Amino acid sequence: MKNLNNVNLNKVISLRLSQSKSYLKILGILYFIKNTNLLIPIDIIETVIKCTHIFKNTILTLCSRIIKASSKSDIAII
Repeated sequence: MKNLNNVNLNKVISLRLSQSKSYLKILGILYFIKNTNLLIPIDIIETVIKCTHIFKNTILTLCSRIIKASSKSDIAII
């Protein structure tokens, strides 16, 4: 390990914490809007995610995808 006494703090530009990227799978969302055959729009799902307190500081780096859980199911996987 280097001795930190020899480090010139004036030359340190910035310190950064590592940024982790995680995979998030949300289960149990309805695939269709209630009482219709219309698919739930992804922008509604993303708005709900952003408003939920446990995802307060979460940044979505890719577009979310809605996938039907099975061919006969009315439940989606986000």
